[in-house]
Amino acid sequence: MSFDLCRSKSKPMNYQAVVLLSGGLDSTLNLYWAQKEWGQVMALSFNYGQKAFVKELEAAQFFCEQLNITHQVLDISNIFAFDQSALTTDQKNIPTDDVNIESEEASIQSAEKVWVSNRNGVFLNIAACFAESLKAQYIVPGFNREEAQTFPDNSVEYIEKVNESFKYSTSNQVEVFCFTQSMDKREMMEKAFEWKIPVDKIWSCYHAGEKVCGECESCKRFDRAYGVLK
Repeated sequence: MSFDLCRSKSKPMNYQAVVLLSGGLDSTLNLYWAQKEWGQVMALSFNYGQKAFVKELEAAQFFCEQLNITHQVLDISNIFAFDQSALTTDQKNIPTDDVNIESEEASIQSAEKVWVSNRNGVFLNIAACFAESLKAQYIVPGFNREEAQTFPDNSVEYIEKVNESFKYSTSNQVEVFCFTQSMDKREMMEKAFEWKIPVDKIWSCYHAGEKVCGECESCKRFDRAYGVLK
């Protein structure tokens, strides 16, 4: 496992929160929001073997540099070595043709194909180690109401259960708090526009091409939100 692969020039030690940052819309908006709310925060990004890692990292680094936020990057791909998600294995293609974000049934089927084994559980527990060590009170993930319908580990109920467990596993009772938990993608995009976040630098695609594919579920949700407000 590699540690501290990149870091911004500023190294404040009095962190108030650890933000999980993928460089997508949800996590980027939460990064801006956390800094506005608490000032000193640290961003934490993961390489879990996802196909889009290189592009996600570029986006995450850009936003951390823009905000002068300390950025930690961890390679935890070995943990997911046996995962069979379309996001992590070359043996499966990321769904595109059968993606229909207007259909709950189709979205559930698509979600099953890109589900990564206990991903958010791993992320939050690693972040809790950082937060407790740094005396930070909060962990900030990029969850939202829209995707919680098909990804249960984005839900309010999930956060409540994790926070209950952290009362036992962290000495300072670290809490998971997400600013966008009750928002959908359109509402998040609207907030990003309001705060003049450079959304063209966001990477929400499941692939790592020169340009976003525009066909995967993540792209389609981003494009729908962007198209309504542009």
